[in-house]
Amino acid sequence: MNAGNEHVFSHGMDDTRAALEAWNGRPWAVLRGWTALSLAIALALLGAVWVVAGMLTPDITPIHLAGLTEPSEPGDLLPILWRNSLVLALHGTACVAGFIAGASMPIAAAQRSGFSQWIHVKTAKFAILFVAAVTLFSLSTQALYLGFQGSAIAFQLHISHAALILSVLPHAIPELTALFLPLAAWLIASRRGEWNQLLAATFITVLLAIPVLVVSATVEVYVWPHILEALSSVV
Repeated sequence: MNAGNEHVFSHGMDDTRAALEAWNGRPWAVLRGWTALSLAIALALLGAVWVVAGMLTPDITPIHLAGLTEPSEPGDLLPILWRNSLVLALHGTACVAGFIAGASMPIAAAQRSGFSQWIHVKTAKFAILFVAAVTLFSLSTQALYLGFQGSAIAFQLHISHAALILSVLPHAIPELTALFLPLAAWLIASRRGEWNQLLAATFITVLLAIPVLVVSATVEVYVWPHILEALSSVV
């Protein structure tokens, strides 16, 4: 590692420690903003799922839902946790990329001149646009995937799309809010120009999200099927 890279790394670690120390004195003030924005994104996604489910042709292939069509087992948590871990990793990576592009690259670029500096500046801007594109892709694919599933479940269980959305709220609200915490931190930091806080934000949001996702998956496997059974006239 050359002197320039050492300086960038050292500066990034200093920024991260400073952010963690500042938040330690007022944790709720920071978490409140992240949670509120993350919850808003989660509700927007659920609204999109409702719309998409109503637009898609239902799949008539018989559904297999643990706790409804067969007994729930602890192993049924694994696919849910795996899928959510990939989404959380994507959002966490976007947060780290924002830190690199918005905080580290400008420092590195300032130590260079001419064409090399121009490359660093353009790369930072491209990285930020890439993060935004990946985020939009993530939200779009989730809306389509969940909408397709919702369409099939609602059709086969003879319940309305609105009732289905209401049935998932006990696990979907905490689950989606936890998944979108890194994204919310990224959006707030980018609006304020506080890119140097994003690495610290990644650590905090991912650590907070993991236990929430485990609890949400447990509710989905062991509680949600009973809610569906109560709503459906054919189960």
